[in-house]
Amino acid sequence: MKNMKTLIKGIALVGGVSFAAMSYAGNEDRVGSAGASHLLINPWARSCAAGDAGISSVTGLEAQYMNIAGLAFVEKTQIKFNYTNWMGTSAGIAFNSAGIAQRLSETDVIAISVQSLNFGDIPITTVANPEGNIGFFTPRANIFNVGYAKSFSSSIYGGFNFKVISESISNLKATGVAFDAGIRYVTGERDQIKFGIALKNIGPVMSYKGDGLAQQIQYLSTEFIATLEERSATFEMPSLLSIGGSYDFIFNENNKLNLALGFTANSFSNDQYRLGLDYAMTAEKVAFNLRAGFVYEKNLLSAENRSNALVGPSFGFSVDALVGKSKSGLGIEYAARAAGVFGIIHTIGATISLK
Repeated sequence: MKNMKTLIKGIALVGGVSFAAMSYAGNEDRVGSAGASHLLINPWARSCAAGDAGISSVTGLEAQYMNIAGLAFVEKTQIKFNYTNWMGTSAGIAFNSAGIAQRLSETDVIAISVQSLNFGDIPITTVANPEGNIGFFTPRANIFNVGYAKSFSSSIYGGFNFKVISESISNLKATGVAFDAGIRYVTGERDQIKFGIALKNIGPVMSYKGDGLAQQIQYLSTEFIATLEERSATFEMPSLLSIGGSYDFIFNENNKLNLALGFTANSFSNDQYRLGLDYAMTAEKVAFNLRAGFVYEKNLLSAENRSNALVGPSFGFSVDALVGKSKSGLGIEYAARAAGVFGIIHTIGATISLK
């Protein structure tokens, strides 16, 4: 009877998050007016395979993107590497991510991670040389994260993530800072009910600076040449608030299904509703997870009116094994996101968990 009551409470919690979120609406007047949009790309395979719905259930380094409070669940040391062919194979954009998390004490965990977008070599063109043939430049977009999470009790967890953002082309660069904060609440007889809130990408405005904003002019009737520098408009961070709930359906010791629902209130794009499923099957030394998710936003089903390249569905899997005398964890992970005309975005990586 107690298990049935807990199950009902869990379903009610997850459902309540979804219905409560529907009372919010995105700010359509500000859509597309923010910069640093690469802050909205999930670099990690496991969480993006479940539709980024694991706001309340994500753990480890992946929590630096989803909800920093989940970082508190790192056992000792975790190392991750992930690669994404962003916007499909034809775009030629490489999104590389790497990070390390370390437990400091019974309650404290820190993490450092880096994400880098590489757009490849692009020919330099000018008014005088529209065909190029004068060299190449490589645009870059990087994020450097430092996160901290703490266990306040067996039910309440919280964390803070500081990030430095940089974007550059051949003669222009923009640098900014932002922070994330998150909390997580866990309850139930077997910790199967979870609730999480994350506030992300809060920081001052950014602007571009560099030689690309300067140009030489010659005053009329004189030989004097001056250099004028144009002003660059500032742009804001793509701040957002995410709320999520999840419930673990524990069938037996070796089989579990996590159902997660989430809502993201975006300041500069459409609000999003998230559904994620994560089925876990474990054996003596091996764990297998199969994940699927769907993200819905306004006009998503209309090819003419949608404002997001991602069209909703995602899926993936991971395999983890205990290796060596210390029984450290070694895992591989994969995720695929549907991107309409861009095809499928693939993310693949590895996780090392040291005991």
